[in-house]
Amino acid sequence: MSGVGFRAVPPSSNGGYLIHDGFGKLYLVARAVKDLTWSIFLGVCLCSRCGLAQVAELGSVHQTSLTSELKTVKLYGAGRAALDAYQSGFFFSAEGHIATVWSTVLDVADVIAVTSDGRRMQAQVLGIDPNLEIAVLKADQPPPAYFSFDDAADALPGQRVLAFSNLFGIAAGSERLSVQKGVVMTVTPLRARRGNFQSVYQGPALIVDAMTNNPGAAGGALTNLQGQLLGILGKELRDTSANIWINYAIPVSQFKASAISLVEGKSIARVQATRRPADRPTSLSLLGIGLIPNVLNKTPAYVDLVQPSSRAAAAGLQPDDLILFVNSRRVPAQALLFEELGFIDQGDSVSLMIQRGSELKELVIRP
Repeated sequence: MSGVGFRAVPPSSNGGYLIHDGFGKLYLVARAVKDLTWSIFLGVCLCSRCGLAQVAELGSVHQTSLTSELKTVKLYGAGRAALDAYQSGFFFSAEGHIATVWSTVLDVADVIAVTSDGRRMQAQVLGIDPNLEIAVLKADQPPPAYFSFDDAADALPGQRVLAFSNLFGIAAGSERLSVQKGVVMTVTPLRARRGNFQSVYQGPALIVDAMTNNPGAAGGALTNLQGQLLGILGKELRDTSANIWINYAIPVSQFKASAISLVEGKSIARVQATRRPADRPTSLSLLGIGLIPNVLNKTPAYVDLVQPSSRAAAAGLQPDDLILFVNSRRVPAQALLFEELGFIDQGDSVSLMIQRGSELKELVIRP
């Protein structure tokens, strides 16, 4: 690679590529890096060449990246059909507590956590915050390093940042996560959607110009150039008004208390302050769905029958389907499904994530 002062050198011993920036600095990127990531990396390097003052900064960025890599982790769990089986996370305690986003990847008994130095750990979900859609896991081994909430910082618009994540599942084994360099464009309430449904979290978000909105990146760490934790990378979402993918992170100040509560074994209930029961709530009978008898507190939402010519039948729901999510809210038992339907108007669509055999499917029941 030439013409801009960068050049690639032969693959490193661990399978990655080393990039020389012309200033005596070497950068390691994963072997299977995608073209997009490659472009981002070059963009970062080009921005870094804007002045000699930046040369000194590159050195600190390099050192910060190496240190922060050991605090981040690759997570592997459930993944079927078109759903990813991997995402990102980071340690925030010496005991091996991991913060990440809540997703179907965590729908297994044990999640595999792989650190940048190649250690493989088993991690269990301690709990989730349904309002932030984050989860806390506990690894079975102490981490090589971790981010301390006490050292976390607040981000300001214009601040340079680093984003650590396993985007596209590039890293494996002892390969390091991908690092993107960017700038906080603004701090603003999140107004985003997934499909036709508004995101659950609508609080303050750090909007960055680094392209973090990629499969596998959710749950990664956003830091400043000194390596202080700023936020957790969010899920793949589109802006509700511009309809473009947005790159954002939830600030530490928004999830720190929840993470500590989950470590202490406390459960977090969904905040109802911004939600109102529907005036004309929908119901399973209106949708044409019958479940198996609800005989236990945690009876799962297995579909027993689907009325012919009903809205559910038109959406493709079938008997023996297991309802896992309704409008992005997890359904661990039938009681929560009944509760959630009370907030959905009869004239609105209902999104269901269901498990059918070994497949996960998303169905939309339309009015």
